[in-house]
Amino acid sequence: MTQQELADRVGVTRQTILSIERGRYNPSVGLALRLARTFGVAVEVLFEIEGEEHHG
Repeated sequence: MTQQELADRVGVTRQTILSIERGRYNPSVGLALRLARTFGVAVEVLFEIEGEEHHG
């Protein structure tokens, strides 16, 4: 899936997807949930709180 295809699926611009990938933009809860749903994973798989270790 391209950045543009993902952006189209979740209703944002390709630039937003690029910024999220580079860690320059923290998505809203709604967008984070839409991204996780698109990939069929829990939101915690895609995002973590900076400074927290993931135990899983």
